[in-house]
Amino acid sequence: MVEAFAPGKCILFGEHAVVYGHPAVALAIDQGVRVSLKKSEEWRIGGEKFDPFKHPHISHILHKIFYYNGEPLDIKIESQLFPAAGLGSSAALSNAIGAALHKMMKPNEKIDIVKLAKIGHSAEAAAQEGRASPTDTATSALGGCVVVSGEPVKGTEHIFNTELVTPEGKRSWSIYKSILPEKTDGIWLILGFTGESSPTGKMVAGVANLLSQVPSKKDEMEAINEITLKGLDALSKGNFEAVGLAMDECHKHLQNLNVSSDSLDRLVEAVRPYSLGAKMTGAGGGGCIVAISRNPQRVSEQIEIAGGIPMISKIGTKGVKII
Repeated sequence: MVEAFAPGKCILFGEHAVVYGHPAVALAIDQGVRVSLKKSEEWRIGGEKFDPFKHPHISHILHKIFYYNGEPLDIKIESQLFPAAGLGSSAALSNAIGAALHKMMKPNEKIDIVKLAKIGHSAEAAAQEGRASPTDTATSALGGCVVVSGEPVKGTEHIFNTELVTPEGKRSWSIYKSILPEKTDGIWLILGFTGESSPTGKMVAGVANLLSQVPSKKDEMEAINEITLKGLDALSKGNFEAVGLAMDECHKHLQNLNVSSDSLDRLVEAVRPYSLGAKMTGAGGGGCIVAISRNPQRVSEQIEIAGGIPMISKIGTKGVKII
């Protein structure tokens, strides 16, 4: 039997603006997806018969990437992530499956993390009608702080480029890593799930429609871009008070783009007295908020009081690993 774990992620800055060429900053989180593979007499997943059509990510990696033709596998999946909440659960699953299969089929060959991230991205695209951002899979594979941008970002290290042919044409991305400060002790990320799924496609389409109807709203994208760069610089220097202020400002601009929701705003307001900063994370319309705080327990209590479900993570989580 082989086992692998891949973390989820949260967007700290840049959601929606990244669609228009601006950078997005993502952090890997402690929680993720654990996969175990064991040879079996029949194909099974989660104790049930494996149906390839119900699991397009896994089928793609098995048959289109690794060309697996060995004995049937019993696949077990344990996820700590809220589903459809913007935390990269499907990307973590793809990365964990890819890592476990690599270990099973090539036990003496070191995993190429960049190649694994690209495999995960291709699986995401296969399952989403050809459309997928590499943000989730890159952050889950690489760990730490990942920046996705169309152009170089000061203070980051370029890791790789990737592209994808979508129904709308070819898209290209560059993936960078930002060095996090050595000392993050006492600073925590606290995620709060509203209990409502985040409809990514609908939210992205809604922003596009808003920008076409009200061109002045493009100023919000420029503002988010500036906040993202300032917030990233503050994060790399360990100035967490400035990171929090940037998060607060970012949430206001996302509200102006109509992507927040009453439930998200309620959680953000509930945690602010005990946080350095807080904002929605991901596409919006539901899903999660993220707060940064020195008092994670109190923030978690506030999330619960406001009707959400909390989850605490340290900053600087490592990427995919074989267990």
